[in-house]
Amino acid sequence: MSQADTQYVTALVKRSGTSFYHGMKILPPARRDAMYAIYAFCRVVDDIADEEGRDFTAKQAALNEWRARIAALYRGGTDGPITRALHAAVHEYGLRAEDFLAIIDGMEMDAGAPIIAPSLAELDLYCDRVASAVGRLSVRVFGDSSAAADEVAHALGRGLQLTNILRDVGEDAERGRLYLPRELLAQAGIPLTPEAALAAPALPQVCAQLADMAEKNFARAEAAMARCRPGTMRPARLMAASYRPLLGILRRLHFNYAKGRIKLPKWRKLVLAARLLMA
Repeated sequence: MSQADTQYVTALVKRSGTSFYHGMKILPPARRDAMYAIYAFCRVVDDIADEEGRDFTAKQAALNEWRARIAALYRGGTDGPITRALHAAVHEYGLRAEDFLAIIDGMEMDAGAPIIAPSLAELDLYCDRVASAVGRLSVRVFGDSSAAADEVAHALGRGLQLTNILRDVGEDAERGRLYLPRELLAQAGIPLTPEAALAAPALPQVCAQLADMAEKNFARAEAAMARCRPGTMRPARLMAASYRPLLGILRRLHFNYAKGRIKLPKWRKLVLAARLLMA
C-alpha cells in the first residue's frame, strides 16, 4: 500500500467520526492500515445505501459496481486507493471475498424500502451482513483466523448491531424505519409502524428484550475471546467495552428516546483504550 493510499483511507476514517477509531488505532501500523482499508470500504458502500435522492435502482447499480470491484480485487485488479489498500490487506491477512460481498448484501437491504419490523430471522441476517461479516474480516487482521475468532465475530457483531438499533430507535423512526423485530412487537401489542411503535407504552418492554439478546451475544463473544490467540482480541474487547455500557444507560432511561441519541463520554472511551493498552 502506498503512502498516498494509506493517507486517503486514514483521512476517511477520521472524517467519519466512527466510535471504533480508537479500537483500530491501538493496532500495530500494518494491521491498523488494513483495518482502515476495511472501514473505508464499509463507509463507501454504506453511503451508497443511505444516499438521499437516489432511487433503489441507482443504488443497486452502484453496489453492483462494488461487487465487481471485489471480484476484480481477487483477480489482482485495483482501481483506486480503497481497492489498492484492500488488495494489500487481502493478501497479507487472508481476507475472504464472501465477507466483503455479505457486507454489500447488507447495505442493499438498507438501500431499498425502509426496513420496518423485520422478522427475527431477517433481523439476524441483517446483523450478520452489516456487522458480523465486518467482524470476520477484522479478526483476521487482528491476528486470528480460528473458529473461536469467527465465533467472536458472529456474537460481537450481533451484540454491537443490536445495541446500535436500540440506541437509534428514535432517529430511525423519524426516518420511517423500525428495526425492532415484529414477533416481539406483536407479543407486546405494539403497532408495526415506526411512529406508532415509538409512542407505544409497551415499547420499553420490547427494547429490554432486545437488550437481553445483545447482552447474551456480548457474553458469548467474551467467552470466545478467551479461546483466541493471546492478545489478538484486544481491539474487539475495546469495541465491546465502548458499546456494552450503552445498554445499561438505555435501561436506566427506560428506553425513553425523547432526549435523542445517547453515547458513551469520550473520556470514558479513552480510559478504556488506556486500560487495554496496559493489559
